[in-house]
Amino acid sequence: MFQDLGDIRYDNAFRRLSPEPESLALLRRGDGLLAGTADGTLRLPRFGELPKALRALPCRYAFSLGGEACFLLDGDSLAQAPSLPGLALLSSRDYRSAEPKEALFAAAVSESLQRWYRANRFCGRCGRVMQDSETERALVCPDCGLTVYPKISPAVIVAVTDGDRLLLTKYRGRAFKRYALVAGFHEIGENIEDTVRREVFEETGLRVKALRYYKSQPWVFTDSLLLGFYCQLEGSDRIKLQEDELSVAEWFRREEIPDDFNPISLTGEMIERFRRGMPLPAPVLEDRP
Repeated sequence: MFQDLGDIRYDNAFRRLSPEPESLALLRRGDGLLAGTADGTLRLPRFGELPKALRALPCRYAFSLGGEACFLLDGDSLAQAPSLPGLALLSSRDYRSAEPKEALFAAAVSESLQRWYRANRFCGRCGRVMQDSETERALVCPDCGLTVYPKISPAVIVAVTDGDRLLLTKYRGRAFKRYALVAGFHEIGENIEDTVRREVFEETGLRVKALRYYKSQPWVFTDSLLLGFYCQLEGSDRIKLQEDELSVAEWFRREEIPDDFNPISLTGEMIERFRRGMPLPAPVLEDRP
């Protein structure tokens, strides 16, 4: 998955730092990031490469990767899109499959952070301009004291199995056209296990048992924390498709599973694990009606 960085350490502890010429510059304007993708390699500029006008943009320390400090620059005030030799404003679709992983991860996290800062410029309670906290990654209203933290939405990814069969789906009305698993956001008042059962039933009409937690993934492209589960079909395998969410939901035997899934995602890893017949986690959750 794209956040698996090996020995490269991601350090997101809050710090109030100023950029050095060698610091990585994550300059965002709208939905774009100033970067290059020559030969499938994602290159992020150094702060010292930027012209003076860009170095003067609002700038925040974001995190460090492998000891390298990364700074988020807000380019929304620029009259025109910046363009430097070998660099241009790129959307996440332009670099989502690029290497190295640490550059992709930095780009994706910066997108989530900038989206949060942009959406919370004004206090939602009294309308005053928000200020950066002096002690943590948060925005604070200087008038009423409202404190806002980065948005993270929990969601589930569910691999529904039936012996050597796996349920695969395709979203309706989205740019992403590859096969996926059942997925959905957690709702207020639910525990995460009930989210699994509800999402599977809502989208496919199927009931499941023997929930097996696999692992999580910070899917910062949508400000989400994904929680992956395997589970077994309970009862009928007849699918009743939720057509406003899905265009396809069908069973595939292990040897028939198409090689058409996203390798950087938790979804892709879970599909591949089942396709290769690798051991699944043991059920650790008690089933209930």
